[in-house]
Amino acid sequence: MSPPPPDAPRAAARGAVRGAARVAAGGAVRRAERPQGVLRFTLGERWVHHSTALLMGVCVFTAACLYLPQLAQLVGRRALMVTLHEWSGLLLPAPFLLGLASRAFRADLRRLNRFGPHDRDWLTAALRRRRYGRESGKFNAGQKVWAAWIAGAVLVMTATGLMMWFTDLAPLVWRTAATFVHDWLALAIGVVLIGHVLMAAGDPEARRGMRTGRVAPDWARREHPLWRPPAEADADADADADAGAGADARP
Repeated sequence: MSPPPPDAPRAAARGAVRGAARVAAGGAVRRAERPQGVLRFTLGERWVHHSTALLMGVCVFTAACLYLPQLAQLVGRRALMVTLHEWSGLLLPAPFLLGLASRAFRADLRRLNRFGPHDRDWLTAALRRRRYGRESGKFNAGQKVWAAWIAGAVLVMTATGLMMWFTDLAPLVWRTAATFVHDWLALAIGVVLIGHVLMAAGDPEARRGMRTGRVAPDWARREHPLWRPPAEADADADADADAGAGADARP
C-alpha cells in the first residue's frame, strides 16, 4: 500500500475546520431566525386577555351609556345598549373557560394562585414605595391581587346581572340588593380598570409582551428576577447541541 500524500493530514484538518464552521454558522442562523425576546405569553393566553378586555370594554361603555344622561343622549338607542350590555356581560366568563384548554394558560393560573414570602415582601415594598425588595416570579404580587379581584368581581357582576335581567329568579328584595351591589361594583371596576390601563401605559415592554407574546430578556430579569422563561432552557439546549455537533465534526 502506498503511503498517503504529504498534504492529506493538512487537507483533513482543513475539512474538519470547515465542518465545524458550517455547524457554528448553522446554529447562528437558527438563533437569528428565532423571534426576538423571551416568550412570556402564548397566542392562546393573549387571545383570552384580548377577548376578555373587549367584552369588558363593551360592558363598561354600554353601562356608561345607560347611567350617564349626557352620554345616553349623545348615543341614543337605549334598547340596543341594554342588549349589548346584557350579552357582553353574560359572555364575559367565556374566554376564561375556553382558555382552560391551553396548558400554558392553566400553568399561569397556578402561578397566579400561589402567594409566597417574596410576594408579601413585594407588597410591603410597594406600599412603602420602595424600589428595592420587589422580587417576583412571572407575576408580581400586584398582578396576583388584581387577577383574584377582577375574577371575583366578574362572578359577582354576572350573578347580580342575571338577577336583574331575569326577574323571576329572585324576590324583589333580592333584586333590589343585587341592583345596589351591581351598580357600586361597576363603579369600582371602572376605577380599577383605569388604574390598570394607566400602569400598562407606563410600561411599554409589558404592553409588547401582551401584544406580541415576547419581552426583552433584560426587562424580564429586572422586573421578574425569579422567573425562568422557557427561552433560557431552549437556548441552553441549543448551545449544548451545537457544541456536540462541533465536537463530532472534529477529526
